[in-house]
Parts: sequence; C-alpha cells; structure tokens
Amino acid sequence: MSLSVSRRLAAVTAIAVAGLFASTAPAALAAPTAAAAAPTPPDIPVANVKAHLAQLQSIATANGGNRAHGRAGYKASIDYVKGKLDAAGFTTTLQTFTSSGATGYNLIADWPGGDPNSVLMSGSHLDSVTAGPGINDNGSGSAAILETALAVSRAQLQPTKHLRFGWWGAEELGMVGSKYYVNNLPSAEKAKISGYLNFDMIGSPNPGYFVYDDDPTIEQTFKNYYAGLGIPTEIETEGDGRSDHAPFKSAGIPVGGLFSGADYTKTAAQAQKWGGTSGQAFDRCYHSSCDTSANIDDTALDRNSDAIAYAIWNLGAATPVPPGPSFENTADVNIPDSPGAAVTSPITVSGVTGNAPATTKVDVNIVHTYRGDLVVDLIAPDGTVYNLHNRSGGSADNLVQTYTVNASSEVANGVWKLQAKDGAAQDVGYINSWKITF
Repeated sequence: MSLSVSRRLAAVTAIAVAGLFASTAPAALAAPTAAAAAPTPPDIPVANVKAHLAQLQSIATANGGNRAHGRAGYKASIDYVKGKLDAAGFTTTLQTFTSSGATGYNLIADWPGGDPNSVLMSGSHLDSVTAGPGINDNGSGSAAILETALAVSRAQLQPTKHLRFGWWGAEELGMVGSKYYVNNLPSAEKAKISGYLNFDMIGSPNPGYFVYDDDPTIEQTFKNYYAGLGIPTEIETEGDGRSDHAPFKSAGIPVGGLFSGADYTKTAAQAQKWGGTSGQAFDRCYHSSCDTSANIDDTALDRNSDAIAYAIWNLGAATPVPPGPSFENTADVNIPDSPGAAVTSPITVSGVTGNAPATTKVDVNIVHTYRGDLVVDLIAPDGTVYNLHNRSGGSADNLVQTYTVNASSEVANGVWKLQAKDGAAQDVGYINSWKITF
C-alpha cells in the first residue's frame, strides 16, 4: 500500500506539545557518513494472508470444526504451512512433544544465510481451542507470518541477521509448545536469539492497535511503523504473560509483538481514535465457534501484516552494535514550523571511559511531512556540531537514518544533543527518538 499520504497525516496530527527550545552556535563542524539503509519492506498482500486463512477454515471444517492440539485439524494445519515453506526454500524442522496424552507439533523454519550468532525469530501459535476453528485466534498471526516468510523468499532477502520463524502447538493449553522449544534449546543457542516477535490475534473484528512494551528497540520499531500511518497505538496489557512470548522473555530473550484485542471491551476513547464499536469486545467470538473466516477485520489484518514485514526487514538488517554502551531518548520533541527556533533532545552520557570512538553511531527517528526542510545536527558536550542532515531528501516524509560520526576528539561523558530545525514554512514534525552508541 502507499504510505505517503498517511505519513503526512501522521506528522500533522501527532505533534507533541512539549519541546526543549535551544539554539547553539557551532564551535566546529564535522561531517558524518550515513550507514546503508535497510532494504525497503514489501507490502504484504492481504489477499494472500486471507487465502491462508481460508485454507485453515477449510481444514477446520473438514476436521470436526477445530484445529486444536491432538486433533487431526491441527496436524493438517502444520502440514499446510510446512508445505508452503518447503516449496519456498526454507529449512523446516518438525518438533514433537507430548501434552495431555497427545502428540503436539512445533514447526520451525530457517531462512538460509545471515549471522548464525544473531537470530531474529518471529512466531505465532497455530492451534485453536476445541470450540471453534480459531481463525482470528490465531490463524491471523500464523497466516501473516507465513505470508511474510514467503515474501522473504520472493525477495531473496539477504539480511544481516539469521531469520527464523516458528508455529507453536498447544498454546491454548498453557503455551506448551513454545515452552518446550525454549526449554530444550541449549544455553548457547538461546544466547544467539537477538529478539523474538510474537503475533497472537492481529485481525480482531473490532480492532485495537496494541504494541508489546517489552524490548524498547522492538517496541519502537512497531511504533515507528504506525506513526508513519498516522495511527496511534497503545501498550498491550491484555495478553501479558498469556502468549508464546512469555517463555522467551523468561529465558532473557528480548521480545515484542502486536495484538488487536480479545475479550476486553473497547472504550469510547479507543473507538474514537480507532473506529469500531465502544462497549463491545475487541473480539466477541474469542474462544468460540464463531471465530471463523467471517471474524476478521481486513484493515487490521492488512496493517498488522505489513507491520510484521516492516519489523523483520528493519530489525533483520540491523548492523551489529559497535562495542560500548548505548544511550537513548524516546521523548517526543515538537519541531516548530519555520521560522521557529531549533529544538534539542538531550542525552546524558556517563560511565564511558575516555573519548568517543571514530565510529560513534547515531540513530535518528524524526516524523516530519517534508524532510527536505530539516537541518539535523549532533552537538557534543563541548558544543562541537556534527551535521547529520542538511535539507536533503526532497519531498519525502520522515527521517529514519543511522549515521556514523567520527567523534574521537570528544570526551564521551556529558550531555549530547540532537538538534533539529525546520528551514522552510508549511511542514511540521517532531523528534520521535534518537540514540547514540559508543
């Protein structure tokens, strides 16, 4: 889908009201080099995702109306997903376990290549409850990551990180499958997983847009995507500890994910910003026989599927963090329209020995309707100015970029600032976040 119009709406409507206004005269000027950008994430065709859901519905219909653990419908679901991945060039592994006297299955799919010591994993549970076919819970997450995996294959993506996908069994019995997978991973293999992304119910018929607030980097990645669409998000609390990210989190693995709501009730305030019906559950068919292919909001499914691809493309392409600590400021700072003053976002650095490295990394995330108006600088504690961005990029929206700065003449400890100024009238935005890594 096209995002340009929505991104402009995002920057116009989501401006933060607070800001630190300052103008610093440059003591010196140094130029950084921009790091290579991540490959452009694809638009995941929602029709393809819905085609997978139609297959899961057909499987349930042919097998007693469900796809629950220990039932024929679950094994047929696993076989369907595995067949698609095998044909697309993934290396698949079927892991078996026993629960409630029945054999369960996890499906693991690895995409060839990437750093084997830095694994980005995405997963969802494939089983339903016995009461129904489980198309939103959780055919929606399972179908979306399947189609995203197939998009990885179509693009012949070569990410920096190794990509792995998982479909879990017996989640409805207490996350049995994902616990089995994590508990049976050797410690050295657990340490290789740099992040786990979980997708459980992402097409609820009265949807909300919820983001897990566990790992800050993963959380911010999803927030960046939705900020680009102009869609506000909320922190996910309904499913805390109730889905397959929990075993990974307990093992010390960074986790994140998306959720569109289950049996909690949508408030009037949530209906005002997201649409839908207040006073009604996000999914009235949660764990019921009516959780069929008719129990899906296509728009939520489409947006969340695209958000999955956005996260995998960006997090998977992330370059290894240079040695040394990172410091981040995630507070929104309004950038006033020209001729308004420059604004700064400060980060206080402490505990770093000596000078900053020649490869100091600066991650910038600015939401703006016209990045060609922006002048963005890094200001060192002694007032030295390193220009990062000087009114380039034309009429494109937003500035999401990583820069490498030779700041080796600077003492690392002290207050560093990201300074932004709008150089021409009629466009607006805000500093969403920035990070400096030594």
